[in-house]
Amino acid sequence: MTDLDYLDHAEAALRAIEVACDRINDETDADLDNQRTGGMITLSFVNRSQIIINLQKPLQEIWLAARAGGFHYKLVDGQWLDTRDGSELFAGLSRYASEQAGQPLVFSAP
Repeated sequence: MTDLDYLDHAEAALRAIEVACDRINDETDADLDNQRTGGMITLSFVNRSQIIINLQKPLQEIWLAARAGGFHYKLVDGQWLDTRDGSELFAGLSRYASEQAGQPLVFSAP
C-alpha cells in the first residue's frame, strides 16, 4: 500500500470516530469529549479517563491506547485489524469506550 492510500484510509477512520462521537453525544448522556490534533484523537470521559487514537505513518498503522492497554491496527482487506489478535478497530474501540464510559457506546467503520 502506498503512503497516500494509507493516509486516505486512516483519515477516513479518524473521521468516522469523530462522527461517532457527535452521534453518541446526541443519543446518550455519555458526555464524550473528543479533540483532534493532526493525526491524533483524544477521547475524554466524565470519569477523567481517556482513549487516544493516533496514526503511525511510518508503520502504516493506527494505534489505540485505553485503560485496557495499547493496541496496533493494520489495514487488511479494507478493515483495521489488531496486529496481535486480529480483532477489528471499531469493535475494540466500542468495547474499550463502553468500559470507560460505564455504558454501551458504539463506533462503526466508515
